[in-house]
Amino acid sequence: MTAPDASGGGRSDPDRPDASPIGGHHPPSIVDEFVEARGATRVDASLPGDAEFALCLTHDVDRPYKGLPSLYYALRERPIYHTRTALSSANPYWQFEAIADLEADLGVRSAFYFLDEQHLLLDRPLSDWTSPTHWIEHLGRYDVESPDIARAVRELDDGGWEIGLHGSYHSPEDEARLREEKDRLESVLGDRIVGGRQHHLRLSFPETWRHHRSIGLRYDASLGSGETIGFDYGYRPLRPFDDEFVAFSLTIMEQALPDPGQRYDAARDACDEILREAARNDAVATALWHPRYFDEREFPGYRRLYRWLVERALELGAWVGSPRELYRWFESGADLDRSDESRRRRSRQSISGGDRSR
Repeated sequence: MTAPDASGGGRSDPDRPDASPIGGHHPPSIVDEFVEARGATRVDASLPGDAEFALCLTHDVDRPYKGLPSLYYALRERPIYHTRTALSSANPYWQFEAIADLEADLGVRSAFYFLDEQHLLLDRPLSDWTSPTHWIEHLGRYDVESPDIARAVRELDDGGWEIGLHGSYHSPEDEARLREEKDRLESVLGDRIVGGRQHHLRLSFPETWRHHRSIGLRYDASLGSGETIGFDYGYRPLRPFDDEFVAFSLTIMEQALPDPGQRYDAARDACDEILREAARNDAVATALWHPRYFDEREFPGYRRLYRWLVERALELGAWVGSPRELYRWFESGADLDRSDESRRRRSRQSISGGDRSR
């Protein structure tokens, strides 16, 4: 299913870069050819609790601080609002607590993929300094080892949410870089990371998956599109090497939907069509909502739509949770991991740290 045309498409997100040479949209024909030529297989295990279908919830943590990127956004749209948010100590993009509260209320958990982007001036070659795309990409960089981010990572993990790797912009073809990012995030987490997704869906096919498998990841969720929604890559996750490594495909990214702030019914209906198709085909669907889209002032309607999506999936008999939980079910063929389930039941404290004045 393709997203509506420009007259009815999703909100223009000024944080989106220009099209990537190895990401943004992966032609389904590439997957078909790979499956046919390489002997890749699909996950055909039953779903937890004999569910009608599965919905995996994910959040790519691109920009937890708005800060200086506000000045860039001000050049694109709403200059007064974005300039004011650049100068304010409030941080509309720190949405960890809002998301956790919403999901806990619905009895589900999701995955948060944290980004360890390189520093443009300290880590990247001089040739990158002349590219506006690279300046935009690195302007909102954050440090996964900073106190506020590290605290958010640990508190989410304590509450049963999955912490995963959001491979950086330049990492798809760089195994050493991916390993370094994974090691740093695991040192913050104090535990192993099971999987993740590449930033901007930048996937060098299938080399990035080989790198993921080599550094110890068990799954990847980068295969997909930020422009269309649907099951273009199949109804079940792929085993690209016919072993334990799994590739979850992305079914719905929020920015590919009609803007729910302007056309809520159209966005809801598009999601409902996807969920009904999933139920008819015993499918595994994956949804991506970037945390900043939970800020109702900047992205009205998206938080409401996300809640509806989860509630509707549950109403249709879906299993809803993180890719890590589902992966463990597929590999064990038994009960979901007890540590995930026990942490779902724990009381959760506020996930602090969003105030830039701290």
